[in-house]
Formats: sequence, structure tokens, C-alpha cells
Amino acid sequence: MQPTRLLPVHLYVLAHLRKSGVDYAKMMSKMSELPLSTIEDAVGDLMEAGLVERDSGSAVKRSKARFKKAFEVHKHHTYYRLSREGELFVRSIDGKWLKDYFDSLLPGGWKVVRALAEAKNFNELPKDLRSDEIRKELLLHRFITPSGRKTAFFRLLIDFLEG
Repeated sequence: MQPTRLLPVHLYVLAHLRKSGVDYAKMMSKMSELPLSTIEDAVGDLMEAGLVERDSGSAVKRSKARFKKAFEVHKHHTYYRLSREGELFVRSIDGKWLKDYFDSLLPGGWKVVRALAEAKNFNELPKDLRSDEIRKELLLHRFITPSGRKTAFFRLLIDFLEG
């Protein structure tokens, strides 16, 4: 999957699975506050691209699923993990890659994303970064709410990418 075809939700799923080890779509949806169907579609796209795969077995240990509180949990959902190719791809993501990715995604991309990460909301961005076009793109990618607040999805994406 090329960076220009990779949506922010795909990037979130990859970063989430890198941090968690294994997880299921409903939990990713709950944490990001994105619709379950959006996460399921992203997981499907990433599986098709060979970056994510189903995790086999009937139980998952906390050592493998780092976000789990119990030592061992029986699976009641379909769990996913990064494939070997997905692991290598996520490891290759660095500051330059992120800059190029966000610059290709929206006008002023990386500069806007960094400024939004530091600001409380869209209205606190510097004037040159508060155009209607940028606002529409940020809404489209679910980085901000219609009122201009940062979404849980955006905050998690930035946390995962920085961590």
C-alpha cells in the first residue's frame, strides 16, 4: 500500500497494532471513537495489502496483547496483528516519511498536523493554517469535530506515532 493510498485510519490501525501486539476491531473503534465499520474496512484493506493478518488460537495472553488487563483472555472476537511485512513497514515510518505523508494528504500537511497536535483546537492554529480548505480536509480525515475540537482519533494517532 503506497503512502498516497494509505488513509489516516489505516495508519492508526497499523500504529495501534504495533503498540498493542494484537487487538480486535471493536476495541480499536472504541478507543478511537470511530465507527466500527470504518475500522473493519481499514483492517480489511490492510489485510488485502498483506500488512495485517488474523491472529490464530482461542486465547490471548497479556504478554502478546499489551492493552489487556487480565493475564489471559479467551477470544470472543477476531483478533488481528501485524504481518511480517506490516512490522517492517511500520518500522520504516520515520519523521521524513510522516512529513511526506501528511504533506501529500492536505495543504500544509505536516505543519498543520504538528500545529494542531500542540493547539487545544482548530481555532488556536496560526492564521495562515486556518483556511476553509484546511478545515474541510481536517474534518474529512476526522482530525477535528465540526466545532473545531481535536478528535480522540487524532489524539491517539499522534500519541501512537510519537510513541
